[in-house]
Amino acid sequence: MIHPSAVIEAGARIGANVKVGPFCYIGADVEIGDNCILESHVVIKGPSRIGSGNHFFQFCSIGEACQDKKYRNEPTQLIIGNDNVFRENCTVHRGTIQDKGITQIGSRGLYMNSSHVAHDCVIGDDVIFASGAQAAGHVHIGNWAILGGMSGIHQFCHIGAHAFIGGGSIVVKDVPPYVMAHGSHAVPHGINSEGLKRRGFTSEVILEIRRAYKVLYRQGLTVPEALAELNAKAAELPELKAFTDFIENASRGIVR
Repeated sequence: MIHPSAVIEAGARIGANVKVGPFCYIGADVEIGDNCILESHVVIKGPSRIGSGNHFFQFCSIGEACQDKKYRNEPTQLIIGNDNVFRENCTVHRGTIQDKGITQIGSRGLYMNSSHVAHDCVIGDDVIFASGAQAAGHVHIGNWAILGGMSGIHQFCHIGAHAFIGGGSIVVKDVPPYVMAHGSHAVPHGINSEGLKRRGFTSEVILEIRRAYKVLYRQGLTVPEALAELNAKAAELPELKAFTDFIENASRGIVR
């Protein structure tokens, strides 16, 4: 399953049933789980720990040193979960000691061609980066979030679970869970109701999320005023609690 033109450094650990295609390079401090596929010309450097069932298409560059000018070749890490797809020309960089030293990607994500995950990002499960989507350093993205094609996320921003970022958007503030944001700079455009339906949210819960969105964005309230109105209901509904907790902890402020 390993093409004779591939270069695998001593110390690399390759799981069972892994396919390594022509002209791939795997560095010494790389661990690749079972059933992964590397098409041709894939480069994986380390320290990197990659789970099982991941598929890397041609010309992916995974686990490379970051582009932060403060980086001095410290032994930082990349950790990737299971069953992700990284399409052509994806780039994923290791972390820096200015953060926790780890870039982390969850499971079952789709990273389309030419997408980029920068140093110290923390990406959840079932996330989609459409073609050309870019996450700068220290970005956190929740489960099931979708980044539209050619969108860019400013460093240190947080994107909540089930959020949807429209194509070509520039995001410079945090985007709460469930919210659709679009534009340059991105502003809110309702909730991702179709995505929530597909993921099994009941109509009653979606209605409560929609009402919470209107309190936050449509009633002319300040963020503290909106939270004061939402907190009682959020205490009864976990989906709303995730919404209010995110807003309370937004370090860059939220899109408005």
